Amino acid sequence: MRHHLSLIVYLAICLLIIVIFQQSWLNAYIQIVMMFIGINIMLSSSLNLINGYMGEFSCGHAGFMAVGAYAASLLNMGLFTTSSIFGHSLFIGPQYSVFLFPVTLIVAGFCAALVGLLVAVPSFRTRGDYLAIITLAVNYIVKSSIENIQEIGGARGFMGMRQVVNAMNNVINIPWLMIWILAFAGISIVALKRFVGSTYGKGVIAIRDDEIAAEIMSVNTQRVKLIAFMLSSGIAGIAGGLFAHVIGYINPGTFTIMKSTEIMVMVYLGGMGSLSGSVLSAILFTVMLEFLRPLQLFKWVLIPLLLIILMLFRPEGLMGNRELSDVFPGLRRFFPSKEY
Repeated sequence: MRHHLSLIVYLAICLLIIVIFQQSWLNAYIQIVMMFIGINIMLSSSLNLINGYMGEFSCGHAGFMAVGAYAASLLNMGLFTTSSIFGHSLFIGPQYSVFLFPVTLIVAGFCAALVGLLVAVPSFRTRGDYLAIITLAVNYIVKSSIENIQEIGGARGFMGMRQVVNAMNNVINIPWLMIWILAFAGISIVALKRFVGSTYGKGVIAIRDDEIAAEIMSVNTQRVKLIAFMLSSGIAGIAGGLFAHVIGYINPGTFTIMKSTEIMVMVYLGGMGSLSGSVLSAILFTVMLEFLRPLQLFKWVLIPLLLIILMLFRPEGLMGNRELSDVFPGLRRFFPSKEY
C-alpha cells in the first residue's frame, strides 16, 4: 500500500509538471532548467550507487553519459529524420518517434553499460585511488575516441536532435521530452532503491564495509561489482541520451573531467548512500549553477569553496546515509525507510 501511495504522489507531481509545460506557464529557460534537474537526478543517484553504497571512487561518470548521448542521438537521427549520416538505410519515418524514442534510450543505456565493463573488470583487482585513475582513463578514452571519429562529427560535435523532439511533438503536441525525463528519472530511482534492497544490494553494502569479509561470507564480489557498475553506467547513458535531446547539440568537450566533477559534487553534497540526498542535491546544485551563471568563470571558484565548507562542517553531506523518511518519520507512509 505504501508503494502505491508513493506512486500516486509521484504521478500527481508529474501530471502537474506536464500541465505547466503544456500551458506554457513557465518560460523556456525555466523549463530547460527543470529538465536538467531531472537528468542530474539520474546522474547523481546512479553514481551514488558506486561511490556511496559500494564505497568505490569513480570519477569518470561523464564518459558513460557521452556514450549514451551519442548512441541515442545517432539512432534517433537515423530512424526518424532524413538528414541522417546513415543515409536512408535505417529511416522508418518521424511518426514512429513517439513509440520508439524510449526504446532508443534504453539501447543507448545498454551501450553505456557495455562500456562500463571497462571499469567493472579492472575493479575486481583495484580499489580506491587506483580505481579512480582507471575511471578517469576511461572518461578520456571515450572522449578521445569520439573526437577522432569524423563520421559522427569528431571534435566539431553532432547536432540535429531537436528534429526528433519536434517530430514527436508533431504527432501529439504535448511536452514529450519532459515526460520521458520524468518517466526515466522515476524508473531509475525505483530501480536503484529495489537493487539496493535486493540480495545483490546487500552484497554491494558488504563490499563497502569489508570486501574480504564479504568474500568469506560467500558474496560473489565480482558479479556484484559487475552488475552495479553496469547498472550505474547504463542509467548515466540514458541520462546522456536525454541531455543530448534537450540541448540539441553534443560535443566531446562537454563530457570532460569537469562534467564528472559536477556529478561527484552532487553525490557528496547530498550524502553518500542516500537516494533522497542525491535527489535533493541534484535540485540544489542545478539551481545554484543557474543563479551563479552571471559570475561566469568565477562560479567555479565559489562552488568549490562551498564544497570545502561543507566538507569541513558536514562531511557526511546534507543527508548522510539517511533517507527523507528517516529524517521525517511522517513520510514513511509514502516513502518506506530502507531496511538495512
